[in-house]
Amino acid sequence: MKTTMEDFFKTHPQMRYIYFGGKGGVGKSVVAASVALWMAQQGKKTLLASTNPVHSLSNLFKQDVFGKPVLIPGVKGLFVQEIDTKDTIKRSKNEIKEKISWFLKFADIPTKADDFMESATMNPAFEESAMFENMINIMFEDAFEFYVFDTAPTANARRLLGMSKVYTLWVDKMYKSRQEATAMRLSLSFRKKKVTEERDPLMEYLTTFKDRIEHMRVLLTDEQKSAFFFITLLESLPIAVIRRFIGWFEDFGIPIGGVIINEVIDKSEIGKDSAPFILNRIKMQDRYREEVYQSFENVCGEIPLFENEVRGVDMVKKVTQALFPSP
Repeated sequence: MKTTMEDFFKTHPQMRYIYFGGKGGVGKSVVAASVALWMAQQGKKTLLASTNPVHSLSNLFKQDVFGKPVLIPGVKGLFVQEIDTKDTIKRSKNEIKEKISWFLKFADIPTKADDFMESATMNPAFEESAMFENMINIMFEDAFEFYVFDTAPTANARRLLGMSKVYTLWVDKMYKSRQEATAMRLSLSFRKKKVTEERDPLMEYLTTFKDRIEHMRVLLTDEQKSAFFFITLLESLPIAVIRRFIGWFEDFGIPIGGVIINEVIDKSEIGKDSAPFILNRIKMQDRYREEVYQSFENVCGEIPLFENEVRGVDMVKKVTQALFPSP
């Protein structure tokens, strides 16, 4: 079904968190920036944040936005930030080391925590975990009216946004095990009052973490507040990536906002005497356009291939005008 981004926001007036993903190189950052700019133009204090380990927003806006929200000159209410994971990773490693050390001491196991910590933090998803923690912090701070997240290529985005479900399963299991261990210790103790009065840092941590993740899961799966958009080119591979991953996002309960097509060649600029290369690209795009509209619900707009690269606020505004055309 063909619709527009403006239609989407009209039918979702409470929307606050949107995410953009797709195959690498399809223009996720550009489209995310154009939507964030439009939202700021509507009077919303907006944050555009990159969760992609290979950030591109500083290059796109021609200014350093790494590590903190930066107000973009000339666009009232638009802040841009490339999320820095280094501090989060360092802090997470220290927290993990403290918890493992405490647990080993509690269980009277004569082993150093460093060995366990190394295996725990070498997990390939550890960086996604740190990025997810940063995303949670930004959303829970609630300093902005609208949030746009420029995510990594779809496989990473799936892992990133799927963290809430993975964490929930893990925490539930740990929480249950910890409750059973505490109950067993209490039943075997002759000094029950002392056991019940003892602090249990691990249980306190799990309780806080469980509440935090549940809050995030509720936000991510609320179709009135959150939506994930896929960006594609009119080519085979980007379309195949969406077809492969869209079901996985639905399995995590993350609402799909729609699909946006990028870099469409303007036929009005093409004549019969145009170069064969251009005419062949037009035929190819026509074929894949039909496939996109047949394959996916809610195609929310097409953005033309511009004569210059999209870089700088003025070019981002051109993309915004294409995605949100005036009536």
